[in-house]
Amino acid sequence: MTLATTTAYSGQETRHMGWLSRSEAWLDSKGKGAWIAAMVLGFVFFWPVGLALLFYMIWSKRMFSKPCSRSGRNFEMRRSGMAAMKTSGNTAFDAYKADTLRRLEEEQEQFENFLDRLREAKDKAEFDEFMDERAKKARADTNEKTREEEDA
Repeated sequence: MTLATTTAYSGQETRHMGWLSRSEAWLDSKGKGAWIAAMVLGFVFFWPVGLALLFYMIWSKRMFSKPCSRSGRNFEMRRSGMAAMKTSGNTAFDAYKADTLRRLEEEQEQFENFLDRLREAKDKAEFDEFMDERAKKARADTNEKTREEEDA
């Protein structure tokens, strides 16, 4: 189902649709996962319903098509971060965007450095605590041995 078909279901037109059409539109808006979940639930509760949904998904090509909301080059560009590199055509906005991205990258680097220092401090504190406990245990063992030797 194409995006144009999905948007045809939205808005005022859904009031005039039957419950099957509204259900189909709702499942389409949720994506392929909703169709699969409905099919599995159909098999669990009443297997002919699940089988009917499976056949309908295959017949309508919902089973093997890409999800409508995520298909297309635009989504891939947004997901990969290429949209941040694309110019808008407005030089003032592009300068602002470049400055903001540079500032955010610097803040991210500073934050990552802070987290590294925090981890190092935590590791040092844990190691120092371990060494102190080990030294206390060694002193206690030494004191116990000297008492045993004095008693003997």
